[in-house]
Amino acid sequence: MLRIVPEEVKVPLRHQYMLGAISPRPIAFVSTIDAGGNPNLSPYSFFNAVGSNPPTVIFSPALSGRDAKTKDTLLNIRETGEAVINIVSYSMVQQMSLASSPYERGVNEFEKSGFTALASEIVRPFRVAESKVQMECIVQDIIETGTQGAAGNIVIAEIVLMHIDESVLDENGRIDPYKMDYVARMGGNYYTRVIPESIFELVQPKDTCGLGVDQLPEQIRLSKRLTGNHLGALGNFLTHPTPAEVADMLSAHPEWTDPADKETLAISLLENNQAWEAFCILVA
Repeated sequence: MLRIVPEEVKVPLRHQYMLGAISPRPIAFVSTIDAGGNPNLSPYSFFNAVGSNPPTVIFSPALSGRDAKTKDTLLNIRETGEAVINIVSYSMVQQMSLASSPYERGVNEFEKSGFTALASEIVRPFRVAESKVQMECIVQDIIETGTQGAAGNIVIAEIVLMHIDESVLDENGRIDPYKMDYVARMGGNYYTRVIPESIFELVQPKDTCGLGVDQLPEQIRLSKRLTGNHLGALGNFLTHPTPAEVADMLSAHPEWTDPADKETLAISLLENNQAWEAFCILVA
């Protein structure tokens, strides 16, 4: 593998390796306002949620990699301590990119990019009306990681009010990922769009522990055809299939009895999210 020692690589290339690897990244479209009331709007992909009690997010308006200039977003936050984070959907992406232009301080990016400024309820910065989710935030802390170009400034902010467009909610009032049409940042000039075909569900173990790959039968664990994903899916079960469970499964699916190639059938089942059936086939 290629070994990268950060101190031995120039900052632009180091930046490319980092952002190319840490992808895709959600985008915080951050609205701020200076002490004189002038609005600013700029996107940041060094962004994530880090806690929900209190509801806390972080983002980083890094110093310019060219001249170490401080971003207007950071200057405004230091003056007012407030921000609105707007979530970006695909319908906003071209205007969002325009708003990221290095306009002079005091230029209104809402006007430049054509977005609609919507008054917030608690904080002074405006919301982006076109965004499906808007988060009014109070800044709790700013952590400076350095003073040279491309150094990060980690803004820790508490969400004090969220606004969610009802059109992106499911029947239970939760945000539906199929309705958000998210956009995320990758390395270089690349972005990605979350389309239905790219969404999948993976149940997380919370209160129980699976068998683990190490406890799978040897012929499964050492298979040359089963992938790490296949083994992980099988290792998530709490127990091995019993002879009775295997018999019941085969009784329900007589077409699977004595297949010519058990692994091929099991792999097909695993790829179709039928992991338990695959496990039964493999131990039959």
